[in-house]
Amino acid sequence: MNQKLEESYDFVIIGSGFGGSVSALRLSEKGYKVLVIEKGKWWNPEDFPKTNWHLSRWLWIPSLRLMGFFKMTFLRHVGILSGVGVGGGSLVYANTLPRPKKVFFQSGSWAGVADWEKELEPFYQEAERMLGAARNPKLFDSDLALRQVAKEMGHEQDFKATDVAVFFGEPEVKVPDPFFKGEGPDREGCRHSGGCMTGCRYNAKNTLDKNYLYLAMKKGAEVLAESKVTDVRPEGSKDGSQGYVITYKKSTSFFSGPKKHIKAKGVIFSGGVLGSVRMLLDMKQKGLPHISDKIGNDIRTNNESLVLVHSPKSEKDFSQGVAIGSIFPPDEDSHVEAVRYGSGSGFFKLLGMPMIYGKNAWARTGKLILHFFRHPLLMPRMYFSKNFSKESVILLFMQHLDSTLRFKRGLFNLSSKVSTGNAPTSFIPRAKELAERTAKVIHGSPYVMTTEVLFGIPTTAHILGGCVIGKNREEGVIDQNHKVFGYENLYVCDGSAISANPGVNPSLTITAMTERAMSRISAKK
Repeated sequence: MNQKLEESYDFVIIGSGFGGSVSALRLSEKGYKVLVIEKGKWWNPEDFPKTNWHLSRWLWIPSLRLMGFFKMTFLRHVGILSGVGVGGGSLVYANTLPRPKKVFFQSGSWAGVADWEKELEPFYQEAERMLGAARNPKLFDSDLALRQVAKEMGHEQDFKATDVAVFFGEPEVKVPDPFFKGEGPDREGCRHSGGCMTGCRYNAKNTLDKNYLYLAMKKGAEVLAESKVTDVRPEGSKDGSQGYVITYKKSTSFFSGPKKHIKAKGVIFSGGVLGSVRMLLDMKQKGLPHISDKIGNDIRTNNESLVLVHSPKSEKDFSQGVAIGSIFPPDEDSHVEAVRYGSGSGFFKLLGMPMIYGKNAWARTGKLILHFFRHPLLMPRMYFSKNFSKESVILLFMQHLDSTLRFKRGLFNLSSKVSTGNAPTSFIPRAKELAERTAKVIHGSPYVMTTEVLFGIPTTAHILGGCVIGKNREEGVIDQNHKVFGYENLYVCDGSAISANPGVNPSLTITAMTERAMSRISAKK
């Protein structure tokens, strides 16, 4: 996959996720010379691990020589799940492509900057086409359990199958590209194995390396994997109008070797919140001092709760299906989805504890000890289960209700601080109700991450904001076209640009917003 690099590019894109891959294709189509720099590795279907017990192929912890594509980051107020690799979060996400409700377009820092619902509508349609959005055609045991919960809560009419980025062709049958008139790669039909989030080994998941990025490379875009950008500085003029110098190094080696430098007329940050926000915070102290003081503000988490409901005596198989096959809103502010991992993927049971609510750590610890005395066999049954994923339903609960964090540079990582509203919490009454109802339906017990019980730190797969849109640099980091205030040809296109709480899986929205941003850049003369 390595290509000979040239000294100068029209655009360098940092990160290959939904923002980076969209940018690469649209800029290449407009005649620009594009380089995408990605710190993770290339992944072919056969390279993905069969289960998440194969840590060296699943987890991304380079210091421990774990070179996978799934990353876990824990800060003071939130635990963050994210993806690393060529294709970014698309490698590990659950394929789910819902649209946010109307309130998303009318709140947050971007409210009033544009009529966002109207502006983004055609780009949502294009994003759905490019990502191959299709309605999940078949419900399995996890989905049926969620439908029963919806029925008991009076929302059966609101329960529906998800729209997902999956090719539902004939399983084990290879066919020519069905999405782009033969311009894309060959594909195979979904086997409903539940392995979407450990990497699709069957060439059915519509990851970005099979659509946007694949087509971008056919247009001439270059991809430099296993490389981490360490510095971006204007060349010549202070506002970047004469271009930038980008410095990078090897990301998958103890000895990264000498740093390398390339030039570009423009730069697009697409590394997500953990990448773009951290880098721009660093650059504000170094080569990009005019970045808005709002950098790192308005971080949101979708107000999520992740609950595992384990049913060791069930005869059902909760691992079958696509990663997220169904969804329903239990109230006007919330959504809940049935999530699954493929058979054999039981790593997360090591991080689980009984779902305990309490005002503080001491109260929760006391309740936990009491729980062990009352139910001494529940935890051993979970830890020693033969096939945890087949026995477990995962609930992903999300809310539109808003609160924000602020990220700053820490000693070794980012540090977090509550800026508006209440701190993100693991203890959401509606999520608890849904977990208990699901446990009753499948005759199981609910569990959450140990960090939630002991420290009250919630976990999110959808960290958003930090480089938000505003009317000016006092209200945001980027303008309505995603250009960084104070600099020319410097853009942010990723989840950090989302400027309100979508309350649903954000990948489709990131794609649509980037499509719009790229449409505002004129073709190369």
